[in-house]
Amino acid sequence: MGVFVFLPLVLPLTAWPIARLAAQHLHPRTATRMLTWVAAVMAVCSTLCLGLVMVVGTATLPGNPLPDGWSDPEVREAVPYDEVVGKAAIPALCAVLLACARTLWRHVRTRRRAHRVLDGLPDTEVAVLRDGTPYAYALPGAGPRRDRVVVTTALLDHLAPAERRALFAHERAHLTARHHRFLLAVRLAAHANPFLRPLHTAVSYAAERWADEEAARTVGDRRTVATAIGKAALASRAGGPPLPAFAAPGPIPRRVAALLAPAPATGPWPEVFTSAGLAAWGAAAGTAASAMSSANAAVTLFWILWTATPL
Repeated sequence: MGVFVFLPLVLPLTAWPIARLAAQHLHPRTATRMLTWVAAVMAVCSTLCLGLVMVVGTATLPGNPLPDGWSDPEVREAVPYDEVVGKAAIPALCAVLLACARTLWRHVRTRRRAHRVLDGLPDTEVAVLRDGTPYAYALPGAGPRRDRVVVTTALLDHLAPAERRALFAHERAHLTARHHRFLLAVRLAAHANPFLRPLHTAVSYAAERWADEEAARTVGDRRTVATAIGKAALASRAGGPPLPAFAAPGPIPRRVAALLAPAPATGPWPEVFTSAGLAAWGAAAGTAASAMSSANAAVTLFWILWTATPL
């Protein structure tokens, strides 16, 4: 197994360059999808390898329920680094699983609470809340409940009719593209491996930009969408659940500047001999190396432990 078991824990560093360059050089749709897949695969691989190291460390603990052969000197010699790293992996993996479970629970609880707030309102695509706090967000469906766009009267009062259409188009884009799934995936990935946090930040921004571009295409006026975002950001304060939102906290000036510029190219992959192209291929190579390293470590450990298991 050797050092291959540790590579997936650090290979997420290969995705940092494209996480920084994606916003400037990739279409937001491409950036969102690519970075999410990279983060998800790397998170699974690093968690798998952390589990493999934990098994090795657990096998050396007295009183463990594992077969006695797993702690033989021959096994420890074939699987190095078990004395310190193997034991340290036990609380590390527990922390990862606890953080991911808590995130999933909060996500489900937030959506349920948001739907309960809408009980009693007409079952329409757009739900208008009489609230003095200006905010809007996309609320994915849960069970029999439908997808809905939630907006407060305070925010609508700050927007002109064309800007309201931009707001609704933006939120519908979040729901149509299921952006909440991308955001949840990268949030879990960041909990699984702290080196993936830059990808979480990049995907959060790219998803908003993706919805901005869809709103601009629907409305037919990029400046109107930019104006609506600026007005909503100036009017909005912290409010509503942490779901894809029209004026979510973040680099609002960058979103406005991007909308005032020409629409981004829709190519699926950047040219190879560019900074973004090299960064994208570097992330792809890192992802492939992470998958192969974790597979190699898993297969090697399986056969070692299979051989050491008494029949």
